[in-house]
Amino acid sequence: MEWNQETLQFLSQCFLHTLSPSPAPRRQAESSLADAADRPSFALAVLRLVAEPSVDEQIRQAAAVNFKNHLRTRWAPASPAPDGSAADGAAAAAAAPIPDPEKEQIKALIVPLMLSSSARIQSQLSEALAVISKHDFPKQWPALLPDLVANLQKASQASDYASINGILGTADSIFGKFLYQYKTNDLLLDLKYCLDNFAAPLLEIFLRTAKLIDETASSGQAVNLRPLFESQRLCCRIFYSLNVQELPEFFEDHMPEWMGEFQKYLTTRYPVLESSGPDGLVLVDELRAAVCENISLYMEKNEDEFKDYLDKFASAVWSLLGDVTQSSSRDRLAITAIKFLTTVSTSVHHKLFESEGVIQQICQSIVIPNVRLREDDEELFEMNYVEFIRRDMEGSDLDTRRRIACELLKGIATYHKAEVTAIVSAQIQNLLSSYAANPAANWKDKDCAIYLVVSLATKKAGSNAVTTDVVNVESFFTSVIVPELQSQNVNEFPMLKAGALKFFTLFRTQIAKGITMQLFPDLVRYLTSECNVVHSYAASCIEKLLLVRDEGGKARYTSADISPFLMVMMNNLFTALRFPESEENPYIMKCIMRVLGVADISQGIAAPCIAGLTSILNEVCKNPKDPVFNHYLFESVAVLVRRACEKDASLISSFEGSLFPSLQTILANDVTEFFPYAFQLLAQLVELNRPPIPANYMPIFEILLSPDLWNRGPNVPALVRLLQAFLQKSPNELSQGGRLSQVLGIFNKLVLSASTEEQGFFVLNTVIENLDYSLIVPYIPHIWHALFTRLQNRRTMKFVKSLLIFMSLFLVKHGPSNLVDSMNAVQPNIFVMILEQIWIPNLRLIAGNVERKLTVVASTRLLCESPFLLDAAASRHWGKMLDSIMTLLSRPEEDTLAEEADAPDVAENVGYTATFVNLHHAGRKEEDPLKDIREPREFLVTSLARLAALSPGKYPQIISENLDPANQNALLQLCSTYNCPIV
Repeated sequence: MEWNQETLQFLSQCFLHTLSPSPAPRRQAESSLADAADRPSFALAVLRLVAEPSVDEQIRQAAAVNFKNHLRTRWAPASPAPDGSAADGAAAAAAAPIPDPEKEQIKALIVPLMLSSSARIQSQLSEALAVISKHDFPKQWPALLPDLVANLQKASQASDYASINGILGTADSIFGKFLYQYKTNDLLLDLKYCLDNFAAPLLEIFLRTAKLIDETASSGQAVNLRPLFESQRLCCRIFYSLNVQELPEFFEDHMPEWMGEFQKYLTTRYPVLESSGPDGLVLVDELRAAVCENISLYMEKNEDEFKDYLDKFASAVWSLLGDVTQSSSRDRLAITAIKFLTTVSTSVHHKLFESEGVIQQICQSIVIPNVRLREDDEELFEMNYVEFIRRDMEGSDLDTRRRIACELLKGIATYHKAEVTAIVSAQIQNLLSSYAANPAANWKDKDCAIYLVVSLATKKAGSNAVTTDVVNVESFFTSVIVPELQSQNVNEFPMLKAGALKFFTLFRTQIAKGITMQLFPDLVRYLTSECNVVHSYAASCIEKLLLVRDEGGKARYTSADISPFLMVMMNNLFTALRFPESEENPYIMKCIMRVLGVADISQGIAAPCIAGLTSILNEVCKNPKDPVFNHYLFESVAVLVRRACEKDASLISSFEGSLFPSLQTILANDVTEFFPYAFQLLAQLVELNRPPIPANYMPIFEILLSPDLWNRGPNVPALVRLLQAFLQKSPNELSQGGRLSQVLGIFNKLVLSASTEEQGFFVLNTVIENLDYSLIVPYIPHIWHALFTRLQNRRTMKFVKSLLIFMSLFLVKHGPSNLVDSMNAVQPNIFVMILEQIWIPNLRLIAGNVERKLTVVASTRLLCESPFLLDAAASRHWGKMLDSIMTLLSRPEEDTLAEEADAPDVAENVGYTATFVNLHHAGRKEEDPLKDIREPREFLVTSLARLAALSPGKYPQIISENLDPANQNALLQLCSTYNCPIV
């Protein structure tokens, strides 16, 4: 794109129209810019437009934003992922990178342009410069840092703080990589280069600005102080980035200068700026918070070098916290300051807290004020219950005043546990006494007391149970929590109710079953609270109680325990989903799932529950929003179907009648987010049916064989699951209409890709396991050809193990001779090669109890039935195969866990399109193809003993020559155990 008046006019008009409130011109302009972005020198032309003073500021700012975003996708070419797709997505993959000559011109222009631009444009160009530096700095842009330093010194001499702050902001972006990258030699070389060029100029501008602040603080105007404080804040951020990997020599040598100024900013007041409005105080607080982060870093990483300054900083931070108000605008300063004291409390310098009255004062002046509810907390509770719960219940509140104040107490308790416990216990009693004196006015004191107990609780080692020393849990629960839970008005003092429910949830394992059962009707009642947090916490409490396990793993609460409340509880749960803002409440839906997983599901429960769930499903299909809620919705449907049909198989048809319309809606309306769930539910329904499968499933089978469905990655595991269900329940249908050929075509497609190869084997194994050999004989050469081609082109360990398992299944289902002969028919003697290169060396790597049993039995049958291995010329192969079998059997068996009764939590960030999400309750039970063989070890030695008896003296010699001594001993022990000598 040549730079001329016509280009200037075209780009100016496009960027002007992108700001239009009317969609039509805006979309037209965006389309024109997208087309122009592929033309050579587009980025350079946009940058020149940004530099054109005759163009309107708004247009230039829009161009700067476009330039920054253009660089993000075009500066560095997208790196292909292992499967050939672009790592940065389709858009990035299609975007042609900016040519090197154009890049050099951009680098030459961007720094001076950034420094001469207005603040808004400067900020966009600074981000663009950071994008370039991420890829090119320092090796491919050696001129950048010297250029920035030269401009910084020039701007410093002129006291041009607009330019100074622009340069410091850019440097902050560039050096940000040291915050998150792992320490490597290359990173340390880059750090050294930055330190050599920038450490001294940074200190110089920091001290120069400090002097200007001292001169201006008392007599100057706030407008003059603002850029100076912003400059110091940026210097502090850069200080952190340059020190975070390790303590540089330059900074160690100049600690007095840095620390002297740091201390001054924590102890000095700046009334001119602080009283100039809320933003003035925020600016000072941001600088102080940055200082606190820096001294915390030194406390954590450079304790020895920092110890001489510690006393003064601890005193300064302590005094500062006493003056920090409860305003939310001062939260960051309060949090960073408390974090510093917490770091000190857990270090070797914890003796600072030993002075008489210190811990008491910290508790009274720092902890309690910051733990008490503020108006902001109440507003969040009422206006954004999801965020409140995320902070309060799920632990994302680590950067809130309430949580960090309690972390300070925990830190001090590391070395002063008895004193902290006594002081906090007394504080809790004082708060409760205050509440008792006037409950209506002082309810926040009770909330504060409950919060302290909950936040200071610690997990018991080796379990999920929690404990606390600050109160007696049973006594506190009885006297403080139970009265709150038994309050008849579920909508009164909702924050107290929420705190009580949270306490119950946290200490649920320590509350006796008898007491819990007395309170269960109250928990069910709180599901009707109009407050979103309260009915969410009630649901969460019920859900967590149903997970409690006593010693031995036995569930504490059973279907019999909840049976008296079941109908009311399910009604209240579905009612709670009709409250405003709770229509898609994940805590309610998770509770529904958990209750259905425990309860005794009668027809009277099943009918209203499936009606309620399908109604919700039909609604969310219109606009899927919350992936966590929707996951638990589908889990609820799956567990209801499974549990109800286990008890009464006749319910299957009624579930089909309820679910089919919803599932058909998902498929017909292309609700792709729900496809994997729909296919898993269909698979569950197919598996629950007894053959023959009802005719209304066959159209789904035809859809299932459509190639288009298999092109969406997240669908594949669910489609495979459904296909397996059909193959197991309707194997005869495969012999009609060329369907088997289509199924094997799907296998072939899946096995070619490393990401789906395992799913391909699942299909193939199901075919081999469920179809008569006569049906699959015509296709076997094609199967082997596909597998051997993939093995030759790209051999992965997952593929090798899957191939070994498939060959073992083939052998136990259709015999060793069919396996060997069909392989050799594709390529003469390939079986021997597979045996040497795949079977023998990798058998020992098989994992999984069913898989181990299958491969051991198949390998044993090869030893005892294969003419090739029984030939004297193959004695070495025979011995090495047995050696691999013994190595596999000698490995510790994996813990054989009973089927999990509880669905695992789904991650909060689970998405629809990123990955397949498994439905735990619709899971396919692992089938053992060798149910008649109880113990593979016994099968091995009895088979070997029978074989050896036919040729006495032959096999002991082969064993002694080829088996590892440890495996020989293990084999002898097995022979002795099962009384099967090998003669």
